[in-house]
Amino acid sequence: MPGIRRIRIDPSEAKPARDPIFVGAVATQEVVNEAHAELLRVTAVTFDDGARNRPHRHSTDQVLVVTSGRGFIATDEETLSLESGDVAFIAKGTRHWHGASSGVSFTHLSILTPGHMEIDDATTV
Repeated sequence: MPGIRRIRIDPSEAKPARDPIFVGAVATQEVVNEAHAELLRVTAVTFDDGARNRPHRHSTDQVLVVTSGRGFIATDEETLSLESGDVAFIAKGTRHWHGASSGVSFTHLSILTPGHMEIDDATTV
């Protein structure tokens, strides 16, 4: 495998997300996966109008880099608006959810190291 590599984020390469964490129309493109890196995972996630994910927590820290649209990230205590150029840091173990604002789509890069994700049973947010 080469020491450097260019990978283009291409919405036409995104696939509809079938993971039960998502509510609404969501598409994902693996940008960096286990075939590329041992300790890094980067996924481009696009939430259509009002789509989001269910409350969940990761066993590792997470960084979200917003590349387009408007959305939010929330915890039980607060909700932050996000737009292109924003970066959100979520400490490991933090119960949170994120998605598109009403009427717009929202794309972010999700950056994680390998670990475990737990989806909360509670569906109210």
